[in-house]
Parts: sequence; structure tokens; C-alpha cells
Amino acid sequence: MKEYAVGLVGVGAVGAEMIKVLKERKFPLKGQVQVFASRERDEKILGETYHVRKADETCFNGLDIVLFAGKTDVAIQLKDACVKAGAKMIDNSRAFRQDPDVPLVVPQVNAEDLDWNKGVIANPNCTTAIMLEAVAPLHRAKGLKRLIASTYQAASGAGAPGLDELEGQIRAYAAGEPLAVKAFQHQLMYNLIPHIDKFDETNWYTLEELKMRNEARKMLHHPELRLSCTCVRVPIARAHSESLNLEFENEVTPEEAREILRASEGVRVVDDPLNGGYPMPLDATAKYDVLAGRIRRDISRDDNRGLEMFVSGDQLLRGAALNAVEIAEHLIKRGLV
Repeated sequence: MKEYAVGLVGVGAVGAEMIKVLKERKFPLKGQVQVFASRERDEKILGETYHVRKADETCFNGLDIVLFAGKTDVAIQLKDACVKAGAKMIDNSRAFRQDPDVPLVVPQVNAEDLDWNKGVIANPNCTTAIMLEAVAPLHRAKGLKRLIASTYQAASGAGAPGLDELEGQIRAYAAGEPLAVKAFQHQLMYNLIPHIDKFDETNWYTLEELKMRNEARKMLHHPELRLSCTCVRVPIARAHSESLNLEFENEVTPEEAREILRASEGVRVVDDPLNGGYPMPLDATAKYDVLAGRIRRDISRDDNRGLEMFVSGDQLLRGAALNAVEIAEHLIKRGLV
């Protein structure tokens, strides 16, 4: 089996998760993953020592694939050098998601878009990725017309600082100490915050909410999709959940929807509410699949074209690291690297 030289830019929570997934999935690595960050140092990641080199325009020679798990400005700065070195860049930042020359991909949703890549592939927002794992199969079968989403997003969506802050607040509260508030706009423990990313003052949606709409339109090849959402930060460690109201062009029953999702890769139907069977972030944590349940007819409608559904997915894993590694796997499978 051919092996591939893989680089990683960024050693935060997502970067560490990417290394973990590469190992778990037995990705055909040529040697150790080459890790790059803002400064040179040795660092232990998942019990293994890596020599972290400074990320600059000279560091990509000889690499086949580079996973970017760093900041947006770093991805923009290093993009041309990565492509010029002949490596495929899989970027987890927002830098290129709406670039018409860059495919935005979840392999279970639109792997075919990889075929027109020019060296850069964008990973979508984790909330969009989790949503579309469950929505795309239904769209293909029934034609999605409109989607209303309410999200319940974990602290880890703000990276390691967000997760550390929630855990620190819990410890401080238990010790009777003051609670530090830095990563979020307000205290997160015992609270929820309907504010993720900056507000667009022309319509008062946040950029997170607008990203979900714009990314879903691009990935589903559905530029007229009507989508509105409210994104909320909740005191959960690392799995996002979403309440979805779906309107379709064609009639669909809850039973049909369950069968469609049961046959779909990347989704696990958990829908036995009388026995406590429904998606929960605790159950989705550290799992590859998005959990989908509470599937029911929208009783506010007079027809059979509306469904309600609840989904949960691990933000760091399913929404970021796993998706990036699966993109790399599909590049190999399609002979693109």
C-alpha cells in the first residue's frame, strides 16, 4: 500500500484530535505526522513526542497532504506555499469556505466536489457538518425546500480555551471561588448564551448563523435554499446538538425518513422516545456518527411535507477532525493525491 507524507498546522484541540483519528483509522502514513505551529518546540501529543517546526512558506516540501487546524490568517498566509509544494491543503478554518474555486466538503454529502479541487479543500463549520450528515440524505430523496435550525453548541466549539473555561468554572464553583469569564461573553456554567461569533448589524444574525446558511447552500448545490437558524452556546463539553424543522418539495413520512437515514453513512438513528432513546450530546461524544432522532411530522402544517428532527454530533471529532481525515481518504480513493 502506498504511504503518504502528512503535515499538520496547528496543535490545539482539533489538531490533536486529527492525529488521534489518523491513528485510529490506520491512515497510510509515511512516518510520523509532521507538525507545524507558530514556534519551534518539542511537544507531547497523545503521549507521543513531536518536534514542532515553525510554520512558514518553506515547510511543505515533500508532503502529500497538509491538515490545517490553525487560525484563519495562517491558512491564508500559507495557502500558496502549500499548493506550490504540491501538497493537498485541507483547511479547517473559515478562510476559503465561500471561495468559488475551493470545494467545501463533507464526503458523505458531496465527495464528488473533490474532483474539481485546485489544491485546497475546505472543511465546513462543525455545526453545518453535523447538520448536513443527517439532512443531505433526506434532501437527495425528497428535495429540501426550507430549514429552520436551533443549535445547542458545546464549549469546545470555541477551541481549547472554551472547554478549559467551562471546566474551570465548574471547579471554581465547587470550591466557592470566583468564576473567570474570558472565552465567552458571559458565564457559561448554569447558563446558555444565544451569541456565537459577531453580529451582522444589517440583519442581526450572527456570522455563525449565516455560515450555516451559506455553507449548506454551497454543499447541497441548492443556492435558493431557505434556511434560518439561531445558534446558542450551552454548558456541554464537546458535542453539538441541533433541533431541525425541515420542509420538503415532496411528501415524506417519519417512517420513510428513518429508513433513509438508517441506510446513510455517518448517521445513526436513535429514535425510541418511549424508552429514552433519542440523541444526546453525552452519547454522541467521541463517536464517529451523528445521532438522529425525535423524527416526527410537523403538526403545524396541513400536509405531509414537514418533519421535526433532533441531532447530536461530536464537534471536535465528527464536525472537524474526522471530516478532515475522511477528505484525505477520499482524495486517495479518487486518485487525486
